Amino acid sequence: MLVLRPVELADLPQLQRLARESLVGVTSLPDDRERLREKILDSCASFDKDIAAHGPESYCFVLEDQTTRRLLGCSEILATAGFSEPFYSLRNRHFTSASRELNIEHDVPALSVCHDLSGHTLLRGLHVDATQVCSAHSELLSRARLLFIAAHARRFCDAVITEIVGYSSDEGHSPFWDAVGKHFFDLPYAEAERLCGLQSRTFLADLMPQYPIYVPMLPQEAQDCIGAIHPEGQEAFDILEREGFETNSYVDLFDGGPTLYARTSAIRSIAHSQRGVISSGPVIDARGRYLVSNDGLKDYRAIVADLDYTAGQPVTLDTTLCEALNVTTGCPIRLIAL
Repeated sequence: MLVLRPVELADLPQLQRLARESLVGVTSLPDDRERLREKILDSCASFDKDIAAHGPESYCFVLEDQTTRRLLGCSEILATAGFSEPFYSLRNRHFTSASRELNIEHDVPALSVCHDLSGHTLLRGLHVDATQVCSAHSELLSRARLLFIAAHARRFCDAVITEIVGYSSDEGHSPFWDAVGKHFFDLPYAEAERLCGLQSRTFLADLMPQYPIYVPMLPQEAQDCIGAIHPEGQEAFDILEREGFETNSYVDLFDGGPTLYARTSAIRSIAHSQRGVISSGPVIDARGRYLVSNDGLKDYRAIVADLDYTAGQPVTLDTTLCEALNVTTGCPIRLIAL
């Protein structure tokens, strides 16, 4: 049984292993013991807080095999991007240039550093073990965060964003970074991503040009990277696209990867998840597979379960499922079909 739960300090060694295995570009999961320790402590403090509105809190979750106690993935929610410092990205907009004398008018796409996305809830830090890629547990890692937001809506913003890792080669080469960022930092792409994970984006945005970067002046290889997705990021993109997230006019500072956006109230797992009450007993004639969570905070749990569920009726869970969710008969749960 694989269970998603809040991270604990005892998870530090395994979380660092996950960080070491994660894709270059997942800057919120640095392979640095002290930084990860701070992340865990920040997450634990956030779960402990009794708050009435969204703030700088971060909520980190891990996917644990209950038999082996091995961590097979992690994911995170930042309640308010840009709360403590601006959340920088690149705005990809068209500028119109015209000449009345020549009767010519055309649009030119340009990239500008901005912090327009500050004040949105940010999904980040997603990493899944290779054994769980394209499985129901990949969905659990990503979407259980949305069930958590549904259960604790006051802690989060009215809109949610996430950045999908952009294209880079197997050797860690990013054509977009080489054409844009590298001119202002004498750093390879992987090192710039590492420094951002250890510090913040502020150092990068401070040195980036404050004037537009005209896209047609970039090499074609770099232009092709704008909005492109790394192959290993495609599953994360597809899951959230099915949730109702859409691409917008913003891309990542480092690799040009796309940003996804959705109104919180319109996200599928939030808008359409059902609440039910547990009835303890054997699961007979399971007809569907569901993501199931309790509505807890510090004791939040989420699993994948095969159930015979009818809307408006008690949800029958056997002892194993109840123990995994840390619930008993009569407790409320939340569920949505996979």
